Amino acid sequence: MTKAEIVNEIANKTGIDKNAVQTVVESFMTTVKVSLSQDDNVYLRGFGSFIVKERAQKTARNISKKTTIVIPAHKIPAFKPCKTFVNVVKKNQ
Repeated sequence: MTKAEIVNEIANKTGIDKNAVQTVVESFMTTVKVSLSQDDNVYLRGFGSFIVKERAQKTARNISKKTTIVIPAHKIPAFKPCKTFVNVVKKNQ
């Protein structure tokens, strides 16, 4: 499902104008990105958590060039669904 499909689905279910829904969805995504960039996790009860994970420094190999490189420690965004979310997905298998 794409962002446009999400906007259409919400607009159809709520009767709210698509442009207003688009603005809200964009604002939500921007807020999550800004929060994560400031190392603030976002918790949505009944849905899940957007969190920042820290990756440790590691050594990797470039097999084609037969060289070794060091990948520095870094942070990445991640999503952790809540138990209810996971159970809904499992039930639909």
